[in-house]
Amino acid sequence: MAPIIGIAPCRTQLADYIESIRRAGGDPRVFDPAGDTPAGVVGTIGGLLLTGGPDVDPALYGQERLSVVSAVDRQRDEYEKALVLAAAAARVPVLAICRGLQILNVAHGGDLVQDIPTQLSGTLPHSLATPLCAMAHEVWITKGSLLASLMQEKLAEADACTVNSRHHQAIKRVAKGFEVTATAPDGVIEAIEFGGSGFCLGVQWHPENFWRTGEFRPIFEGFVEACASSRRGAGL
Repeated sequence: MAPIIGIAPCRTQLADYIESIRRAGGDPRVFDPAGDTPAGVVGTIGGLLLTGGPDVDPALYGQERLSVVSAVDRQRDEYEKALVLAAAAARVPVLAICRGLQILNVAHGGDLVQDIPTQLSGTLPHSLATPLCAMAHEVWITKGSLLASLMQEKLAEADACTVNSRHHQAIKRVAKGFEVTATAPDGVIEAIEFGGSGFCLGVQWHPENFWRTGEFRPIFEGFVEACASSRRGAGL
């Protein structure tokens, strides 16, 4: 039986997340924050997929909001923070994408660069909005990491690959227990993983947009397999 993957609802490209999970062998279920408690969600899924969306409220990590930070959804922030912590306590596998990576880091005690163009100098363009699959820059992936193992075929000739990019916030201080496993050439953090056992991976780009062509399908396949293994190990 395919593991149930709980997907955080979002306003854009939700169908791409759903199809990426389905094609990787999972059973995607978009949960409803209005009726599903974080504990209730975590108790019924084999894995948690955190999606992209609006800026994370800087108040959540102890900073005053810059004027360029817009469209925050504090209710969503608090709900997803609770989801992250509940998933960690239950050892539920997590895949976090773009904003999902950021809320994953914040929930575990890290913080963010609120706006790359105004707070960091000499950076590459990280907000190439269209087309969705447009390659923006390389990411350099750490040898021996979970991400490297998932992308080993794509990394056969080099420890780097090109990715799309639609974000203006990024990880600044990495949460305790997590490791940086990919960066852009300008130093912006592009992936983190939890250093312990299990599957907990966050990427800053949007691999879900490639479900038709499969460039990043191994990430979703590895995630779904980890979810299936986790459920079997729990006797479910």
